[in-house]
Amino acid sequence: MLAIIKTGGKQYKVRAGDRIKIEKLEGKDGSKINFSEVLLLGGEKEVKVGNPVVKGAKVEGKILRQGKSKKVWGIKHKAKKRYKVKFGHRQMFTEVEIVKIAN
Repeated sequence: MLAIIKTGGKQYKVRAGDRIKIEKLEGKDGSKINFSEVLLLGGEKEVKVGNPVVKGAKVEGKILRQGKSKKVWGIKHKAKKRYKVKFGHRQMFTEVEIVKIAN
């Protein structure tokens, strides 16, 4: 079974057993999490498309770890003003394993 879920302003295509990195969610390692915003459910025989979400559908996951991604560098610059600033940013993420897709 396949599902498309929405979390953190982004959409993810998931199957049972997948590991995904998503925007940081509250919770400790090993705790369970439910995604109720399921936009599409697909199986071998039928596909359910939500308007905007599929009613009664849930995707259950398990939090594996919380972490930070690699550093991304950025530069601010103003021409002819002798202004240049270099900065870095590390985005927080949550790694989730999809346990079950319920109809």
